[in-house]
Amino acid sequence: MAAFSFGSGNARKIVALPLYAAGRLLTALVPRRHDVWVFGCATGVGEGALALWQQVAPRHPALWLVDDDTQARDAARLGVRAVRKSSVAGLWATARAGVVVITHGFGDVHRYAVSGAFVVQLWHGIPLKRIGLDSPETLRPPRWLDHGASRRLSRRLLALMYRAAASRIDVMPAASGLVRGRLVSAFGVRDHVVVETGEPRVDVLSTGDAPTRRAAAREAILRAAGAEGSPSAVVLYAPTWRDGAPDPAVPGPADWHAILDVLERRDAVLLVRSHPLGSGEYAPPAPTTRVRAVPSSEVPDITPLLPGIDALITDYSSLVYDAALVPLPVVFLAPDVEEYADRRGFYGRYEDVAGSDIARSWHQVLPVLDAVLDPATGESERRVARSRHLSDRVHRHRDGRNAERVYRAVMARRGRATEGDR
Repeated sequence: MAAFSFGSGNARKIVALPLYAAGRLLTALVPRRHDVWVFGCATGVGEGALALWQQVAPRHPALWLVDDDTQARDAARLGVRAVRKSSVAGLWATARAGVVVITHGFGDVHRYAVSGAFVVQLWHGIPLKRIGLDSPETLRPPRWLDHGASRRLSRRLLALMYRAAASRIDVMPAASGLVRGRLVSAFGVRDHVVVETGEPRVDVLSTGDAPTRRAAAREAILRAAGAEGSPSAVVLYAPTWRDGAPDPAVPGPADWHAILDVLERRDAVLLVRSHPLGSGEYAPPAPTTRVRAVPSSEVPDITPLLPGIDALITDYSSLVYDAALVPLPVVFLAPDVEEYADRRGFYGRYEDVAGSDIARSWHQVLPVLDAVLDPATGESERRVARSRHLSDRVHRHRDGRNAERVYRAVMARRGRATEGDR
């Protein structure tokens, strides 16, 4: 069963309206320190926030807000100064910070103390599925309001709340002009807010040389997945979140038998990466070393691992755009594409990204995967070429300096750029 839905999340927002009002009062009374930065990320100490932190921390006082002991240990290991987000210290840090950096939403930091800060919304991937105001799912009312006049009124209230929250965003990076248009529309922000700096979260895919990136990523994969030996190939399965519904592509017993047959034949390991907001039964019916889970609770940021992957299987995940930077061969498994298009919607045509050979079942996926893992077929090279073409469409910058450009954009907007920062 899924762990989160827009309806349940929106219910909490409505109930918490008095706390938002109290937070506005607090931030009106407490002066902010112009030079202090506070960071947060829903999935842990990583993603674009960590890349930007590395630009900021040597120059400004900076603090990371963590959710739990695991994130606190990750922060300590990385030399990142951190406090608990839910603590009084987290509330005070957010209320006093001049700059607040987030990757998902204001809940990345102390959500009731953001008003008045300079907000940098890094987001967490190029959207393929519609998000924000572009998707009806974003404004889905809680069940107790999802009927008749209550539905209409609650949708209007949620839209007003969403636009009011998005109006606090001061800088939002985009990978390219194409992506910039999607973000402006989805968040309802002014044109100048979204800047074509590239995404800091993918700098790791463009820094250094390809062989070094692959070696480091493969080592990290084997360590994170606990894989024994060194498999010939590593396949990543990354289904996306379905807004509270289960993943229809969860393999059945016969699927698992066929999957394991391909993995054994190609000496491959399958890493299963379900969406952080969802969950599903992705375990084979019998124990095997050929299938490993890499949940966000154990690997908060999957991006640095992508150069060590040999093939990606996904449906509507933004990982397809990250994989295009490597580039990786991608196989699309989308059994519910028509239903998903009607319910959530896509930017452009799904076929423009996935091609015309979309698989609807594991029965259709596995022969393609088998061919991708066989160097003699040329299938991997064909799909890598498709990824390169996609990368050319959506990534303006591929030099590993996106975080640096975001930092400069923030400083320029705040009127604090110096000769050394230019």
